[in-house]
Amino acid sequence: MPIFEYVCKECQHQFEALVYGKEKAACPKCQSKRLEPQLSVFAVSAKGNSAPTMSASPCGSCGDPRGPGACAMKDFN
Repeated sequence: MPIFEYVCKECQHQFEALVYGKEKAACPKCQSKRLEPQLSVFAVSAKGNSAPTMSASPCGSCGDPRGPGACAMKDFN
């Protein structure tokens, strides 16, 4: 069951939806089926991996492009 991200073209609501087989998603706010699929970002976890991972967005506190909490991480370069 893949999870897809959409923006409704009618009410601009952003949401995720489970899509089964050939079903089409509908906006949970206005029930419109006029949706724009969004590029999804996903994460993969590996056991024992201690390397820092890249985030999809910069840290909200300090703006570090490595992501939230990066200002507390050592620079590995």
